[in-house]
Amino acid sequence: MNQILLVDDVKLNLDILKKVLENQYNIVCAQSGEEAINIILNTKIDLVLLDIMMPGIDGYAVCKFIKDNKKTENIPVIFVTSKVDEASIVKGYEIGAVDYVTKPYKKLELLAKIKTHLKLKKLIEELEYVAHHDTMTGAYNRRQFFKLAIEKFKKEENIFAIMIDIDKFKNINDTYGHQVGDIVIKTFAKIVKNIFGEESIFGRLGGEEFAIICDNKENLDKIEKLRKEVEGYEIYSKSEKIKFTISIGIAKKNKNHKNIDELLHEADLNLYDAKGSGRNKIVFRRR
Repeated sequence: MNQILLVDDVKLNLDILKKVLENQYNIVCAQSGEEAINIILNTKIDLVLLDIMMPGIDGYAVCKFIKDNKKTENIPVIFVTSKVDEASIVKGYEIGAVDYVTKPYKKLELLAKIKTHLKLKKLIEELEYVAHHDTMTGAYNRRQFFKLAIEKFKKEENIFAIMIDIDKFKNINDTYGHQVGDIVIKTFAKIVKNIFGEESIFGRLGGEEFAIICDNKENLDKIEKLRKEVEGYEIYSKSEKIKFTISIGIAKKNKNHKNIDELLHEADLNLYDAKGSGRNKIVFRRR
C-alpha cells in the first residue's frame, strides 16, 4: 500500500484529509515543515499532500527541499491550499509540484489526482529501471555501469575493479540450450547481489561478462566467497545436475591509472590470466 505524507499546521485539516484517505493508503502526518522534512528523510514516502502557508518552513521550502534532494526528487508533491491566485499556483509548479488542489477540495477530484500521480510515479520508476539495468539479471547495464564507475573513479582513490567471466559458457549453451544458459546467468547475478548487496557497482558488460567496482578491502574479501559459492551451486535441468564456475581478474587503482578504462583493462588482463591458467580462480597481479 502506498504511503502518503500529509503536511498542514492545522490538525483539523490533517484529521479530515486522513479520514478521506486512510482506507486506501498508509497515512503519515506532519504539522510543520521541519517535521515534514524529517519524515521525508527517514521514511519511505510515495506522495506528499502539502499546505503552503505554514509558520517557519513553509510549503514552498518543503517542496524545494524534496526536489533538490536526489533521494527524494521523484516523490510527487500536490499542494493542498487556500491560495488560489495565479502567482502562487505558478510558483508551486516552478518549484516542482505536480498538481494543485484548492481548499475546500472536492473528495473525488483529490482521490483521482492522487491515483493519477502515483501511477505516473510508478511508470517513471519502471522506465528508469529499464534504462539503467540489464533486464535479465537486474545488474546495471553497460552504459549505467560505466557512468557510475567513472564517477567513483574520479571521487575515490581506494577502489578495486573486478572483471568476471562465467567459464566455458558457450559449452553450457551448446550442451543444454540457451534457456539453461539464461538460468546460469541469472543464478550467478543473484549470488553476486546476495554477497555484495548495494554497496558496490555491479554491471553486466555483455553476454557472460560482468564487472564490479568496490571501494574497500572488506568487499574485496567477498570475491573468494563468491567464487566458492558459485563453484558449489547446482542447477537441475531435466533431472540433470549442472555446475559452473567463474574466473576473476582484479586490479587496484593507482597513480598510473588515468581513467576507469585503464583500471578495468588491467583487471581484464588479470581475468585473461585466470582463464588461461586453468579457470575457476582469482588473479590479482599488479602490472
